[in-house]
Amino acid sequence: MRLDVISIFPAYIEPLRLSLTGKAIDAGVVDLRVHDLRDFAHDRHRTVDDAPYGGGPGMVMSPVPWGDALDNVAASDPDQRPLLIIPTPSGVPFTQTLAQELSEQPWLVFACGRYEGIDSRVAAHFAANSAWAGVREVSVGDYVLAGGEAAVLVMGEAIVRLIPGVLGNAESVADDSFASGSMATLLEGPVFTRPPQWRELEIPEVLLSGDHARIAAWRRSQALERTRQHRPDLAGP
Repeated sequence: MRLDVISIFPAYIEPLRLSLTGKAIDAGVVDLRVHDLRDFAHDRHRTVDDAPYGGGPGMVMSPVPWGDALDNVAASDPDQRPLLIIPTPSGVPFTQTLAQELSEQPWLVFACGRYEGIDSRVAAHFAANSAWAGVREVSVGDYVLAGGEAAVLVMGEAIVRLIPGVLGNAESVADDSFASGSMATLLEGPVFTRPPQWRELEIPEVLLSGDHARIAAWRRSQALERTRQHRPDLAGP
């Protein structure tokens, strides 16, 4: 998979080169390319924003450098069609299902907005551009960040770990909270490791029983209880 990230703070994306995603990059499973939007500005101050039409607080990112930057990225491989991802609080929710869908794409481009966001004509233009596979405006939660970079770190890690071969144990994905399958809408329950006793707290007896059917039933009941406590909207009646 190829991942391109465009930002006015390219150093913000460096954590993707660490840990699991970093190993995927080192192994050649992921090709991460980070671009500085200001390299596509057209004045000596490298300006990328302007006042909003219609008035209002804050500044809006200009479509001019964004258009040039995205054209440049797409032109680097004209035989492929990238999918543009724009992190924004007004986008569709980022879910495990969407992460799985995006992990199956060969090329993702993330556009990190700042200020009051990117001029809306950018999304409209590239959604209609046949050189692109489409545009997805995506939100990582019902809150506002200073920019899209932190959202890209979240989405990038969630997506990369789902690429086949990235996780050492593929069954880890099946046990994730929100993973598709028999516990599709449940959060993951509590987990334990050695030692069996720690600060007077014992491992639940069932996990030491060796009875796989009992253990599976216990894990499901714990997942359901945690979901009811933390996310009753997912637990159902």
